[in-house]
Amino acid sequence: MNILFVCSRNKWRSATAETIYKNHPDHQVRSAGTEPSARIKINAKLIIWADLIFVMEKKHKQRITARFPEESDGKEMIILDIPDDYQYMDEELIEELNAKVEGYL
Repeated sequence: MNILFVCSRNKWRSATAETIYKNHPDHQVRSAGTEPSARIKINAKLIIWADLIFVMEKKHKQRITARFPEESDGKEMIILDIPDDYQYMDEELIEELNAKVEGYL
C-alpha cells in the first residue's frame, strides 16, 4: 500500500511519520506539506500515487480537497488530530503517531 503523510511544512510531523514508517515491509511511504514553504509540497502526482493519506489536522484535508478536487475524490484521508507542537523525531510525536496509525496498517 502507498501511504502519504501530510502536515503544513513537511519538516516535523509528516517527516517524522515518513522516517518511522519508511522501512515497513508492506508499505511505501512518502510525506509532503500543504504550505508554499513546505520542504516537499503536496501535488497531484503524490495524491494519485497514495492509496491512503494521513493528514495531521483537519485543515490539511480541506486544503488538499480544495486544491486537488479530482485527484482527492474517493481517496481515503484520515485526520490524525496531531497539533504542530513537536520537533522532528520527538518521542511524544512518535508515540502519538504509532498509537493513531497502527490500526490502519
